[in-house]
Amino acid sequence: MFQTSNALRRSVHSQVTDRVGSSIVRGEIGVGETLPPEMQICEMMDVSRTVVREAIRTLTGKGLIESRPKSGTRVRPPEQWNQLDPDVLRWHLETAEIDRYLAKLFQLRSAVEPAAAALAAVHAGESDIARIRAGCDGMDAATTNEDFVTADIAFHQSIYFATRNEFFWPIAQMFEITLRQSFTIAATGSHRPRALIEHRAVLDAIAAGDAEAARAATVVLLAHSADDLVRIRGREFETTSARPGRKRS
Repeated sequence: MFQTSNALRRSVHSQVTDRVGSSIVRGEIGVGETLPPEMQICEMMDVSRTVVREAIRTLTGKGLIESRPKSGTRVRPPEQWNQLDPDVLRWHLETAEIDRYLAKLFQLRSAVEPAAAALAAVHAGESDIARIRAGCDGMDAATTNEDFVTADIAFHQSIYFATRNEFFWPIAQMFEITLRQSFTIAATGSHRPRALIEHRAVLDAIAAGDAEAARAATVVLLAHSADDLVRIRGREFETTSARPGRKRS
């Protein structure tokens, strides 16, 4: 319990938060179970009571736990966690089975990103389009996989910000964590020239203010991105959210 993750060393408070939070996400402390008493955590981690209390407050703010008088500090159900919180995302990535993680990520992107591109085509200003274009140009000019991935992430983030809809922005903000792993896998493939053409098609449609063309180009881009990952990893993973046997309306 409370193993140290591979994250960079931070303040003592951050380290305690990291160790307890990752233990919860790994399932070492189950939903409804209580955390050890404060003094026990202090002894286990060789930290002060003040540090433990700060960590508990931080984890409470992330939705992972709740404290009640006479019943202790208990783990809340995952549905109540702040799943877009950077630390929660990172803890999931450290423990997730990669194919299942990729499937969930593509489910989200397939549901939301075409709509984001369409909204960007309607609402993007010149500065928004310039940022999207910079991401695309950065991918084209990249000489290393790392540079390509960084530019690719910036491209997709810029589309979400260009919607001018703040409810889309948290998805863009989480991409720095969630997309880096899948993009790093995909960057090793031989499909880069085609991917650049498809990214440029999304950019051109947004710049032209053509919402339907932007939506359609994004659907194509995402479908091919999923196919590329399947080919690179050598196995299929489900990228739709429908349950087997359930009728689709």
